[in-house]
Amino acid sequence: MGRRIYPVRMVDIVWEFQVRAGAEEVFEFHYSGSGTWAILFGRSPAYHGTTLLRELEGTRRYLTLDRWDSHKEFVRFRSEFQDQYAATDKECDALTEMERLVGVFEVV
Repeated sequence: MGRRIYPVRMVDIVWEFQVRAGAEEVFEFHYSGSGTWAILFGRSPAYHGTTLLRELEGTRRYLTLDRWDSHKEFVRFRSEFQDQYAATDKECDALTEMERLVGVFEVV
């Protein structure tokens, strides 16, 4: 019997945001799967896309799910592109009232 090969388990890094009133459209532009953050993350082959979710109840609450090969690869990316990451974060900071890391979840 041969050795079993298990698939690589990717991770989703989940963030929660409370968006400022009137900033929803600009926030969605920057945080969508084709937005500013996705373009920056796309510089890494370990990045596999972003899903942006908006709560239906009109609370201006959003979640992002950023898919990576591993949390280690995200940390490596963030270190390598720290200046661009910080500049993008600063540019987008005014769009939100609250930002919180929900967690890093393994895709099973």
